[in-house]
Amino acid sequence: MDTHADLVLHNARVMTVDAHFSLASALAVTGTTISAVGDRDAVAPLIGPRTRVIDLRGATLLPGINDSHLHGCAFGMASPPLSLDLGHPAVASLADVARAVAKATERAPAGQWITGHGWDTGYLAECAADPARRPTRHDLDQVSPDHPVVLYSFSGHATWVNTRALESIGITRHTPAPPGGAIVTDAAGEPTGLLHEGAQALVQNALPPLSRQERTDAIRSTLATLAELGITSYTEPGLGPGGEGIMRGALGTQTLEVYRELLAEGELTARLGVLLLPTGMAGTAEEFARALSELTAPGADGGCDPRRLAVHGVKIFADGIVPNKTAWMHQPYVGGGCGGLCVGGDSDSERVAEINAMIRHAHAAGHQLGVHVTGDRAIDTVADAFAAAQAAHPRQDARHYAIHGDFLTAHSMKVLAAHGFGVNMNPTIKWTVADMEEDFVGPERAAYAWPYRDALDAGLRVASGSDAPVTHPDWRQGVATMMLRESKAAGRVSGPEQRITLAEAIRTYTIDAAWQDFADHYKGSLEVGKAADLCVLDTDLLTADPHDIPATPVTLTVVDGRIVHEALAD
Repeated sequence: MDTHADLVLHNARVMTVDAHFSLASALAVTGTTISAVGDRDAVAPLIGPRTRVIDLRGATLLPGINDSHLHGCAFGMASPPLSLDLGHPAVASLADVARAVAKATERAPAGQWITGHGWDTGYLAECAADPARRPTRHDLDQVSPDHPVVLYSFSGHATWVNTRALESIGITRHTPAPPGGAIVTDAAGEPTGLLHEGAQALVQNALPPLSRQERTDAIRSTLATLAELGITSYTEPGLGPGGEGIMRGALGTQTLEVYRELLAEGELTARLGVLLLPTGMAGTAEEFARALSELTAPGADGGCDPRRLAVHGVKIFADGIVPNKTAWMHQPYVGGGCGGLCVGGDSDSERVAEINAMIRHAHAAGHQLGVHVTGDRAIDTVADAFAAAQAAHPRQDARHYAIHGDFLTAHSMKVLAAHGFGVNMNPTIKWTVADMEEDFVGPERAAYAWPYRDALDAGLRVASGSDAPVTHPDWRQGVATMMLRESKAAGRVSGPEQRITLAEAIRTYTIDAAWQDFADHYKGSLEVGKAADLCVLDTDLLTADPHDIPATPVTLTVVDGRIVHEALAD
């Protein structure tokens, strides 16, 4: 029996991310498993005639990166050529958006839907100059009178359409908004073309659903991008019946089936964890409980290897986001209003009761819970609901977590940490919106948003994710942002007291992200016996200027012992 390694990497800065964040210089892979970690002498006995030996020349070897909140199918669909790129810096104004739409209409038959993704009012010149200015259907009508246009914001919580689309959907001044959603109207009561939160389903339900081939192509595109970035695992946070009305069903049940097919065909080049979405961005506890009863049982994998594809639990939307003023806050926004929970109910107390009931149902059914929650008042509500559900139905190691957790309070941190729950934060979103959020919550609260330092000091498990397609899934920028707290637009420092160290930042993308997946026993660190998921960054991270990290190339990505990306120098 051949006991030699298949792959040996040496002359490296090996960040093991073990309990002591130990450093080594060499690592060996045998089959799908790490078989040695140490110095050159530790791996030398494993080198045989068929072993590939690579001198990394001082580059950094990390555990494979785990993006713990990434919409894989949606990211593929939101990327060219499947959609117009309307993010910064591709467009810089409303006029730029109109020009991009005009070019698309020239290539499309009359009546065909035009789609785009990524617009952000913080980077559109007209909106940045006048905070009251928002995109409207009139910005698009002149260039697209015969094509319905639907443009998704970078956040996924607002959709911008033209008049032709409103007519196709049947939205008028008399159309009621779904619970938890908003059809934005002008002073005369006419729809402006902006739809927020649950009202976006009105558009989605009018669009043709994605075909199976479109889903497959989108996921393949995403997997190729992730391999180039060194990402070996990710969580799809919300596939299921509640996703049928989001991005043409990109988060629907069929997408999970496509993932299973890709795994069976050997094309799933990243490990996948899934949260199921029983209901969409708005709903009642009764609807949620009914949908929950029909979902896949917790931990079921449809016959798949659970280390490659596993369903961990369910997702719930509790509130919206700060730029839409739909995150539920203790103190008013600049200009007034505190937002609210996005579930059914006619009052705050009724909506709190609804979210409590949803969490209680899912917890009692044995699911892990990931709850989208951003405002401080909403986070306190969710943390308390987690604790109440645990008290009513004690479970071992449920690993519930707050998704985003922008404005975690000291109370929330204490409650979550005390019960062994976590939070999933988004440093690349912090980088993107830091300057813009001051217009909504003022400079002090904007600086505090995504309080990494306080959360870690409170004993919370913190994982990091991109929320792609909200931001590009670049963990390198995420690490730099956690260390620097500098903003994308102006480069200003936003909340320096919330900076964390390199080692702490790396943990959020590796071992603590694996903890979220119930997988820290087999992935997330470079230790003998663990899965051979590897990422090589062409620098010495320990001595690198954090400003240089985002531009540093990923030269090797290995998943389960298989090289899926290689750009090593000769």
